[in-house]
Amino acid sequence: MNHPTFNGGVNIAIKIPKSKYEATVIFYKDILKLSVEEKPIDNPTVSRTHEVKFGGNTVWLDCVDNYTHSETWLELVTPNVPEATAYLKTNGIDTCDELEKIPDNAHWIQDPAGTVLIVNKQA
Repeated sequence: MNHPTFNGGVNIAIKIPKSKYEATVIFYKDILKLSVEEKPIDNPTVSRTHEVKFGGNTVWLDCVDNYTHSETWLELVTPNVPEATAYLKTNGIDTCDELEKIPDNAHWIQDPAGTVLIVNKQA
């Protein structure tokens, strides 16, 4: 099996407990003065989301009602998602798509420390 290529994507999601969400949005918008815009979302686990322009990246501030602490989720991009997923599986990394609804052509994985990464098709 060929070794697929992986690169860091531009999207970073910070999953934020509902109790800390407003203060976090204010921090990025009013204290750091970054470009912050609320975006509509239809997701069973994310009740609100704000897009933050963060240099060449986009940070998504996701309000999650059932979390007790924040988590940072990262994006990996690859030219061939099925090939990359098969490669990861042969290396003991299974998908965990039950974490959050995503398009069928992408998959969630976790690194050994528990950091969540989306494996997405490179644009």
